[in-house]
Amino acid sequence: MDAVTDLLAAQPFWVWAGLGAALLAIEVMTGTGWLLWASASAAVTAVVVALANIGLPTSLLVFALLTMASTLAARRYLPETSGSPTPDINDASGRLLGRHGATVVAFANGAGRVAIDGKEWAARLETGESLAAGTNVEVVDIEGAHLKVRPA
Repeated sequence: MDAVTDLLAAQPFWVWAGLGAALLAIEVMTGTGWLLWASASAAVTAVVVALANIGLPTSLLVFALLTMASTLAARRYLPETSGSPTPDINDASGRLLGRHGATVVAFANGAGRVAIDGKEWAARLETGESLAAGTNVEVVDIEGAHLKVRPA
């Protein structure tokens, strides 16, 4: 533990900068958004430590306050950028609501397949029993693995 303490005492800027870089690398790998603000706070703490020559307890306090403030501010003031009602970037079906496509085959008994952005999806009609192939449709809901569509 003496080696870490000695390093922190001798090179506080580089310790905080390294922590910021490590947190940013973890954020890039996970993509959660939570460590981005801690990473930025560590970088700002590195600059504060270099300019103000503060000790470890004060630098930890600066880091903690910056992390809390930046995380809360980001969650409060930055808009959701996914443009989707579902925040899960892996949920492609959530981004299909309101999209338009075309039927791939004729619908029979209210069921068929639609193509949206070059991908085929199983679909059911919102109302009606049949629909000709090539008809333009709009996605109005998602029921399990099926899109609920209506003629556009």
